[in-house]
Amino acid sequence: MSPRLLALWLKEIIALSRDRHGLLALFIMPTIFILVMTMALRDAFTPGTTIDAPYVVVDLDQSAHSQSLIRRLGKTASFQRVGISDDADATRHGIASGRQALALVLPKGFGERLLTPSGADGQPTEPMQLLVDPTLNPALQLAFRNQVMAALGALRADELTQRAGKLFGLPTIPGAKAEKDWPDEIVSIAVRNDANVRPPSSVQQNVPAWLIFAMFFVVIPVSSIFITERQQGTLQRLRSMGVPFRLILAGKLVPFCVVNQLQALLMVMVGMFVVPLFGSEALEMPATLPQLANWCAVSAAVSLAAVAWALLIASIARTSEQATVVGGVGNILMGAIGGIMVPKFVMPAGMQTLAGLSPMAWALDGFHMVMLRHGSFADLLPSLGKLLVFAILALTAAVWLNQRALATRS
Repeated sequence: MSPRLLALWLKEIIALSRDRHGLLALFIMPTIFILVMTMALRDAFTPGTTIDAPYVVVDLDQSAHSQSLIRRLGKTASFQRVGISDDADATRHGIASGRQALALVLPKGFGERLLTPSGADGQPTEPMQLLVDPTLNPALQLAFRNQVMAALGALRADELTQRAGKLFGLPTIPGAKAEKDWPDEIVSIAVRNDANVRPPSSVQQNVPAWLIFAMFFVVIPVSSIFITERQQGTLQRLRSMGVPFRLILAGKLVPFCVVNQLQALLMVMVGMFVVPLFGSEALEMPATLPQLANWCAVSAAVSLAAVAWALLIASIARTSEQATVVGGVGNILMGAIGGIMVPKFVMPAGMQTLAGLSPMAWALDGFHMVMLRHGSFADLLPSLGKLLVFAILALTAAVWLNQRALATRS
């Protein structure tokens, strides 16, 4: 190994040790993000968890069927019922004042027209009303509506079964109740290459996402050191000693890639040992040696792309302030469109297509392929290839920019 390269690595280590605030930001920021986002999204990734969107049922019918629907809805709904009322106006006021988010109004005649929506007299049934807080997420409104329709369908099935039994003289079990508890006939299973297991928790989603975001924020210390060396004449002195700029970049690449891997190790430890202390599940890492090797390959490719991006920004910017703004805004944009801040599956089709242009999206796909789908190394090749091509292009652009600047000055 070249003694000059070893000397350059030692120089970068010394410079890094002096930038303690930058290093602390690289490690503390993603730790906070992982803890906060994992706790905030914990229930979103846990089927059957009660949702903090209280609702009230306004029963204007007061029939056996309306009471049965209320009981059934209380058993199956993930939302929290906070009361039963017979005053629609008071319930509207409660929603307007923020005491509850939803109200289901059961009209008069609900039970009589349960199986005959048009009614015996041919008049259309007065529909149920769903009163909603306008600030409530539309997805939660739809989820509550679907749960009401599911409970209503089960109630109608019970009523049809009971009437059919009486009509055809079918035997009934003594003491059996008309309101049956239908079993859960759908079980969610996450499909992986090696096994079918339960769906992943929020920590499985958030740790790789914010780890990628933190890796790309290495642009701050890289650009700060690079621009300081340029302004103080360190880079010029190295060139006068015959050190090619490619070697200077290689001297910066390895130390900061090591920093990225330390970030990855710390974030994994946080997911495995710190997150459970706050009531969430622990991060599950791949259990086999080949899967761990695949995870390390993705981590190394992400690190290479992140440091190459940082060196490109440092080559473009003239001051540390410019590098901080350009690099920070660039990272936020890549994270926003790449599924780091907003999951891709909730984006419109056009945004999902745009997400395919973000290096952070490629990195996240790679980590998900290993951690969630347990894919093979061949499955990782598309993500790894994109990240490596991005790194090569960024490094090539950085070399060209610096050589052009040197030629201009000379």
